[in-house]
Amino acid sequence: MGYGWAVAVAAVLVVLATWCLLDALSRLVWRPRAVAAALRRQGVRGPGYRLLVGSLGDINKLRADAAAGGAALHVASHDFIPFVQPQFRQWIPLYGRVFLYWFGWTPDMCVADVELAKQVLSDRTGLFPKNVTTPVLLKLFGRGLVLANGNEWQRHKKVVHPAFNTDKLKMMTATMAGVARSMVERWEEQVASHGGKVVIELSNQFEELTADVISHTAFGSSYAEGKQVFMAIKELQFIAFSSLLSIQIPGTRYFPTKKNLKVWRLDRKVRSTLMQIISNRLAAAAKEKAGGGGGGYGEDLLGLMLEASAPPELGTKRRQPPVLSMDEIIDECKTFFFAGQETTSHLLSWTMFLLSTHPDWQDKLREEAVRECAGAGDDDDQLPTYDMLGKLKLLNLFLLETLRLYSPVPAIRRRTAAAVEMGGVTVPGGTMLTFPIATMHRDEEVWGADAGVFDPMRFAGGGGAMAKLLSFSTGPRACVGQSFAMVEAKAVVAAILRRFRLELSPEYVHAPTDVITLRPKHGLPMVVTRVHA
Repeated sequence: MGYGWAVAVAAVLVVLATWCLLDALSRLVWRPRAVAAALRRQGVRGPGYRLLVGSLGDINKLRADAAAGGAALHVASHDFIPFVQPQFRQWIPLYGRVFLYWFGWTPDMCVADVELAKQVLSDRTGLFPKNVTTPVLLKLFGRGLVLANGNEWQRHKKVVHPAFNTDKLKMMTATMAGVARSMVERWEEQVASHGGKVVIELSNQFEELTADVISHTAFGSSYAEGKQVFMAIKELQFIAFSSLLSIQIPGTRYFPTKKNLKVWRLDRKVRSTLMQIISNRLAAAAKEKAGGGGGGYGEDLLGLMLEASAPPELGTKRRQPPVLSMDEIIDECKTFFFAGQETTSHLLSWTMFLLSTHPDWQDKLREEAVRECAGAGDDDDQLPTYDMLGKLKLLNLFLLETLRLYSPVPAIRRRTAAAVEMGGVTVPGGTMLTFPIATMHRDEEVWGADAGVFDPMRFAGGGGAMAKLLSFSTGPRACVGQSFAMVEAKAVVAAILRRFRLELSPEYVHAPTDVITLRPKHGLPMVVTRVHA
């Protein structure tokens, strides 16, 4: 009996080992060869596949070589592509705007053709869903609106979108402007105590400011209350980015490695802090109801999500389950704590950098802010309104050109849910698609011979240039918070320019770097001087 069991177990183990070997050969050898051959027959070329690593070795070497060279630019140059996307700078001239490369053994097509990118991103069939390239991204974003697909995305969109409509934005503007005013008042104290001129590191200032804005407007809390969330998310962001350029071995996310233990600890911290914010809102609603009030959860993003998850009143019958579960609410909170703070803070940093290197534009935008925000002066309590900020036409052009040259998200990704025709090419299912926005925003065939030059007036002619701008993506999955980000940026820039003149500090090193988002690698030290009326 014992011998028979041993033989049976051995046979099972042989079968399992054979299956694993064949599966590995299929994933690592046969499929990559078949995919490359099928696309090559259709005219799609690219760097060759290398066992296990694919193209990651080449990409990491290109990035390391760029870093070894100092990775710093003259302040008049906006060409950070050799440092941030060196593979596209090298491979597009060799293989064209659409080519095949490899993330490990997963095929990845670079789509650097603007019209093809817009076609894919505007698709409503579900053939190009969002792609999770590393498990750490799920800890960073959760399966919220950014990463959800299909019916799941539709459910989240139904709840989240109303939180950012025009009426809500008008109400949020006062909060944005108020937080900005508090920041510039602190700057005034620093300037006064340093004899009229002081160096302030702006990128950290903007991270705190945008964190405070999203905390107040979307979650009814404050930066102080949510600080642990922002700190943990920032650490997760750096871990996620490092994982993007490394081999993802299936199953290793469950191993208690040093990195995984840190990710789990950070995720617990994020969840516990978010649950405390949610619990505070639920307790406030219950207290209001007990006192004879309406007992609602509020009209901000968190309130709308809690309303969607609320159980039915006693004595009523719920015909459908809650639109969002509590876990889904936590995931959405992760998404908006990150997206609402991270991208806008870097948009502000790059805007200030460009204002400091273009003093003529700084003067024009200051004049516009003073003129259009009249009545919201330094000496009274009135804050600029949504309608006032809407009149800042030159500032809007300036922000659009900043987004073109310094898009906070330099690349976005999708995957093919099944074999699909794309630009005359049949792309296999399971292929990743990478849209290198930063590279496309510098394409001279699209933007003209001056594509590398900062010129906000290129957006003054109407929708032509706007149609080529992909900073907020496009189509049904375009960023739901893009209007929120633009209003916030206008409120902050107007508040700063009406009180201060900005110059780059001699300490500044122009080294844009990407950690999922594009940021000044060494911060943004700026000489801040009070503007005298």
